[in-house]
Amino acid sequence: MLLKFQELIDLCSKLRSEEGCPWDKKQTYETMKKCIVDESAEVVEAIEKNDIPNLEEELGDLLFNILLIAQIASEKGDFDMKSVMTKIGEKIVSRHTWVFGTDKATTAEEALALWKENKKKEK
Repeated sequence: MLLKFQELIDLCSKLRSEEGCPWDKKQTYETMKKCIVDESAEVVEAIEKNDIPNLEEELGDLLFNILLIAQIASEKGDFDMKSVMTKIGEKIVSRHTWVFGTDKATTAEEALALWKENKKKEK
């Protein structure tokens, strides 16, 4: 079943709704910390083992946990997935000045140095 991104967001909303899942409805920022750590570790393990099929699955699990946290935030009025995506998009563009601006970087080392410099300017 191929889902669009918005459909995944809607799935999280449904899981947390009155007719949703008791476990999902019970989750908070605090309870989701362990889920994020565990799923991140599973992503790392799949990379270390070069287990590409499992990496794909674990990335999906990690993404879903991120979406669930964003759903919790949306319900609390803190932020939503749209604002998360907007902010990361803006950050990526503003820090890649050699791609989206006038800086020049021809090596990974030059790119990393510019990234760090741009990050420092933002902070």
